[in-house]
Amino acid sequence: MQHDSMIRMTGALIQHGPASDRVYLMKLSTSDVPRIIRFMEDLAAGNGYSKLFAKVPGPAEGWFHARGFRVEARVPGMFTGGKDGCFMAKYPKRERSRIRDPKRVEEVLKAAGRQAGRTSPQALPAAWKMKSLGPDDTPAMARAFRDVFETYPFPIHDPEYLRSTMDAHVRYFGVYDGGGRLVALSSAEMDPAGSNAEMTDFATLQPFRGRGLAGMLLARMEKDMGRAGIRTAYTIARAHATGMNIVFARQGYAFAGTLPNNTQIKGDLESMNVWHKHLASGDRTQTV
Repeated sequence: MQHDSMIRMTGALIQHGPASDRVYLMKLSTSDVPRIIRFMEDLAAGNGYSKLFAKVPGPAEGWFHARGFRVEARVPGMFTGGKDGCFMAKYPKRERSRIRDPKRVEEVLKAAGRQAGRTSPQALPAAWKMKSLGPDDTPAMARAFRDVFETYPFPIHDPEYLRSTMDAHVRYFGVYDGGGRLVALSSAEMDPAGSNAEMTDFATLQPFRGRGLAGMLLARMEKDMGRAGIRTAYTIARAHATGMNIVFARQGYAFAGTLPNNTQIKGDLESMNVWHKHLASGDRTQTV
């Protein structure tokens, strides 16, 4: 599978390619916002992409609005605890802006809402262990990701890629069973300058689902992120994945909006739900 490409431009980080059929402004850290927007538009037009997607601080929102972008999700205080995070989109092909099966998305959100805040103490079975993952774990990580995700927007099936991300503010966490097999993992993609982190890449092998491992991983990630000075945690979860939306609702995350047909996962474009939580001092003493 051909993976999307990354471009760095005057402090901005842009992902684009056919996998998710979009241009994605992942990070905006430049004062030359109009130039970045023009570059995104030219990139989309030249490649026939059907979506332009941008994650930007609130002060830049007006620039994007003026060029036809709209806010699809908003995270209050996402950047340094004071500036909102705006997830904005523009659609050269209007049909992509329409959520497929909106009733299903609504049902998932209702199910998550009924579980909001309903956490319960959970513990790993005897001889199991949860740990931060490092370079030596990457072969096992790649195998686990390959078992769970047939396709993915990033080359997470490649141990070398995983090792490279560990050097770029991404922290991985995993659960090993008593036999030494990595059965669940996740990652926190940190933006230290913005004091936020995306809680993502949750993967649990099929035989081990239903044990609450994703929730335990999330609690451990929050603890580590709080210690690292991260103030806001957020996620972009598959809108049709009832279980993962419930995991975040139970852990006290608030719903911020739905991103239509945003991300290619398992060979198809999926709409995504954004959830967020501020990591106050209480989160920094949390145990799992």
